[in-house]
This record gives sequence, structure tokens and C-alpha cells, in this order.
Amino acid sequence: MTPANIVQLLGGVGLFLFAIRLISESLQLLAGDRMRQIIGMLTRTPFLGVLIGAGVTMIIQSSSATTVMTVSFVDAGLMTLKQAIGVIMGANIGTTVTGQLLAIKIKDFAYLFVLLGVLLSFLNKERRLTHVGNGLLGFGLLFIGMQTMEGAMGFLRDRQDIFLMFSHNPLLGLAAGMFLTLLVQSSSATVGLTIALGVQGLLPLEAAIPIVLGDNIGTTITAVLASIGTSRAAKQACAAHVLFNVIGVSIFLPLMPLYIGFIASTSQNIGHQIANAHTLFNVCNTILFLPFVSPFARLIGRLIPLRETEEAPCVQFLDPKLIAVTPGIAVESVKNECIHLGEETVRLMDAVEDVFFNDNTERTKEILNQENLVDDLQSAIADYAERLFRAGISDEAAAYLHSLVSSAGDLERIADNGKRLLQLYEYRKSKNRDFSSDALQGLRIMYTECRQAVETAVDSFSHPLENTEELDALVQRVRDMEAEFRTLHIHRIRKNTCDPETGMRFVDVLGTIEQMSYRAKKIVHVNALED
Repeated sequence: MTPANIVQLLGGVGLFLFAIRLISESLQLLAGDRMRQIIGMLTRTPFLGVLIGAGVTMIIQSSSATTVMTVSFVDAGLMTLKQAIGVIMGANIGTTVTGQLLAIKIKDFAYLFVLLGVLLSFLNKERRLTHVGNGLLGFGLLFIGMQTMEGAMGFLRDRQDIFLMFSHNPLLGLAAGMFLTLLVQSSSATVGLTIALGVQGLLPLEAAIPIVLGDNIGTTITAVLASIGTSRAAKQACAAHVLFNVIGVSIFLPLMPLYIGFIASTSQNIGHQIANAHTLFNVCNTILFLPFVSPFARLIGRLIPLRETEEAPCVQFLDPKLIAVTPGIAVESVKNECIHLGEETVRLMDAVEDVFFNDNTERTKEILNQENLVDDLQSAIADYAERLFRAGISDEAAAYLHSLVSSAGDLERIADNGKRLLQLYEYRKSKNRDFSSDALQGLRIMYTECRQAVETAVDSFSHPLENTEELDALVQRVRDMEAEFRTLHIHRIRKNTCDPETGMRFVDVLGTIEQMSYRAKKIVHVNALED
């Protein structure tokens, strides 16, 4: 083996991996927003999870990406372990599409795909066609990388004894497949290399199938890496992925002679036979596990039990791994974090109401803690969004992300106003100059209307309003009350029935509550535009 052969082989593998990444990124930019909706669907049954996992993996051409997304969603509480198991099984099926494509003689047209891809990428100004061009370019490079690997291994034709040992000892083939996939971090690359060896006549089917089975275990390292630093729920999803493949391989190994015989009958072409072995293993493994998803989830729960004392982090949904793997879908995590931010803001408003109107000063510290939490969440959302913009997302996703960041800022302002009400309460109590009972009653009505507007704003992230007239009328009532109470207050000052300094604080309270409802209206209108 000469240095030139080594460089050519490594170059072919590198080109292959780059092509897969280019295809994945292009398809994500084309379908990222739709995938956001697909992934966001409620996977009510494991079967539906299998369909979603297979479909998404076929679209983005990466089971690793789907697995990382699934682990992230479990970590964020968006998906249960049972739902995640279905998606992971589907991802294993979806990734076999690449192997089937490699087995077809599409590679004869590889340079045509490259030519079309370059023309679309560089000779048009429409962003969508550019993404299509990049996808076609990646598709062509995928097969050029395959041809490069095949050419680099021509010298091995006289050393078939190296590969025959895999036929005599399937465990060696299994280990080779695991190690190779751990090394290149791509099950598709391992299958592609195995097909290349088979097509060159270097690797008999008896040796190729154990390598493919080992590849299915090796690919789980991505899930293991994705679970580092996550919650135990995410580690459960990772363990499910590992055990699903390990148990499946353990079932197939004793049946290897029968399995090899059956695969040999599916095609006369060894490339197709290897691709079929990869597909059939994952389909059969899924069929075997599907009826036992619930017991399997319980087993994982016993192996990695959740800690009752495990505290939820400040940020619940912003997983940095999603930015690297699927930026389009990471936008969805920003929306969910905005909902979380809104819920914390409403909790702050409830505490403010209890202190301001019921004199429950025991909740003062809670208000300050909540306001700090809201500040931290808003800052985290802004930082995460900035990284997303730099990662590259579609124009539609970028516009939506911008609206989410704007709404997060409005929620943070609402929380600031809540803290301002606390300060005004403490001032009037320290001066022993409280408002009249009538004034407090009017403020309570106004604050209740304002809280309803904020709650509607938070709900609008998940359920955008088609018609904002009702919300607009609610905010207008708050504004009318603010004007009415301000006018009455001016009359009291003129009649010398109100202390001027206390009156100034009363006007501040009116303006603060009105500003909170105005911010809520802004959020609703921004979300309504996205409907």
C-alpha cells in the first residue's frame, strides 16, 4: 500500500462525508421549517414515531442528526422516552436509503449532478434554487467519493486473504464495522466503503454482513456524545439507542448463515446485497421491538432511573447541539424557550399582584428571583438566536427567529415593569401614604385585565390568533382605564383631596400597568403575522 493509495482512500472518505453534510444542510435549509412542524407533531404512538424518524432521516440524510435531535428533545422535555424510542427506530430505517442509492448505478451520472448543482448554485440569485443546487452538487460528490474509494482499494485485489478472515470469524467483522464507524462518525460512510469493497470483488457477502451489523452498533456513539452533559432523561434516550442496536445484532448473529443465504437470494449484485442486508436488519429489528416499546422503556427506566431531586436548569430548551446539526429545527427550541419565559413572567405577575394588593410581603424575594430568572432567559435566547443566525437558516426561519427575539425582549420589559410595581409598593408603604380603597380597587381591575392580556400573549406562541380584535379591545380597555383614572386623579389634586407625592406614585403605577399591556399586544400581533 503506497502513500498515494492512503491519501486517495482518505480523500475519498473525506469527499463522501463532505457530500453527506452538504446534502443534509441543503435539504434542511429547503425543508427546515416544514421539519420544524413535523418534529413538533405529537408522536402519539411508537408507530407514528417510527414514521416520523424514518421520514426526517430520509430528508436530512443523517440518522445521527435525527438521533441528536431526539436526545435534545427528551432533554428539553418535548418528548417522552417512549416517543423517542419510536423516532430512533425510524431513524435507523431512514438511514439505509443512502446505502440503497449507492448500490444503484446512479454513479454513472455523478458528474452530471455536479454540473447541474454548480450551475444552479452559482448562476442564479434565488436562494431556494441555490439550496437545490448545493443538494445536487452534494449528491454528485457522494458518488465521486465512492468511486475514489473504489479506485484507492484496487491494490488489495491480491490481498483478499485480509478480508476472508471476516468470513471465518463474524465477530472480527463486527468489531471492524464498529471501529470504522466510530472513526468516521457516519454509518453511511461505513456502508459505502463496504459496498465499494464488495463491488471491487475484495469482500465476499459472508464478510460484508458482519461489518454492516457492526456499523449499526458503532453509529450509536453519536448519541452517546450527544447525551454528555444532559439530563438523565436524555441519557435514557441514548441508552435506548445503544441497547436497541446491540440487542438486534445479538439476535441476528446466531442466525447469520440463514441471513446470509436469504440476502444472497435478494439480488445478483453484491452492492445491492450489502445495501439490502443493511435495510432488512433495521426493518426487522424495528418490527421485533415495536410491540415491546413500553416494556423496553420501563427497562431503560430501571437501568437509568430519574433522580427525583434533579433540578430543571434555567434554560430548558436551548440545546447548542441542535445549532450544529439542524439549525432550522433549532428555531423551534427558541419558540419553546419563549413560552417558558412567558410562563415565568406570568408567575412574576401573580406574585406582584399578591404583594401589591394583598400586602403579602413574604413573596417579595420571589418577585426579585423571578425577575432575575426572566433576565437570564431573555439573555440566553438572544445569545442562542445570534448563534443561529450565524449558522445559516432560511429567510423565512430568520424572520420568524427575529420576531421571537423581539417578543422575548417584550416579555423581559413586562417583568421589569412588575419589579417596578414592587418598588412603588415599597415606597408608598415606607412613607405611610397608601392609596385610597377606591383607587386600589380600580388598579386591581386594571391589573387583572393586563394580566389576561399577557397570558394571551404567552399562549399566542403556540396558538397564534387569526383575529386580534378581542385582544386589542382588552388592551384598549386598560388604556381607557389609565386615562380615566389619571383624569380623576387630576381632579383630586385640584381639590386638595390627594397628597401630591402619593399622587405621583399613583400615576407611575397607572403608566406601568398600561405599558405591560402594550407589550403584550405587541407580542400577539407579531405572532399573528406568523400564522
